[in-house]
Amino acid sequence: MSHDHDHDNEFDPFAARVRALETILTHKGLIDPGAIDVIVDTYETRIGPRNGARVVAKAWADPEFAAWLERDATAAIGSLGYTGRQGEHMQAVFNTEDTHNLVVCTLCSCYPWSVLGLPPVWYKAPPYRSRAVIDPRGVLEEFGLTLPATKIRVWDSTAELRYLVVPMRPGGTEGWGEDRLADLVSRDAMIGTGLARQPA
Repeated sequence: MSHDHDHDNEFDPFAARVRALETILTHKGLIDPGAIDVIVDTYETRIGPRNGARVVAKAWADPEFAAWLERDATAAIGSLGYTGRQGEHMQAVFNTEDTHNLVVCTLCSCYPWSVLGLPPVWYKAPPYRSRAVIDPRGVLEEFGLTLPATKIRVWDSTAELRYLVVPMRPGGTEGWGEDRLADLVSRDAMIGTGLARQPA
């Protein structure tokens, strides 16, 4: 059967399938779209990467908080209200001019949901989990990150301990408030597969 015509569809194929399934389930009265919106909003804004970005921004702006975060990440992060499943025991690792930190879970996909939200698919994939330990520099290059003169330290998350990378604060951000700083922090930067965004 020929299928060579274009569809007026703003979604990629996967998103289109999800939207179609949601529409069918809504019409059958099996789900409430409002409830789905609340769940999505929760993961995107309350237990997603924005939480981690706020932690990093506070560490950049407040040296006392940064010291606390380095000493006892679980308590420091908890003081901001970010606790819960898979974030009970945290350690913050700080990037420096000399050392770049990269987080992986070689056994499964242990990940700090309370500060980073849902793990990306690639984080759970066997190629990342094995190669991040064997060839971290090569893995970073695949993410577009070349760090020839920097030591790369790999941290292996477990069920008992999860890690948050605190990227280096970009230059030109002196005097910025925490909200503005948080906009520079991506999920990948807090895993170690990226850097903080440079200010525009």
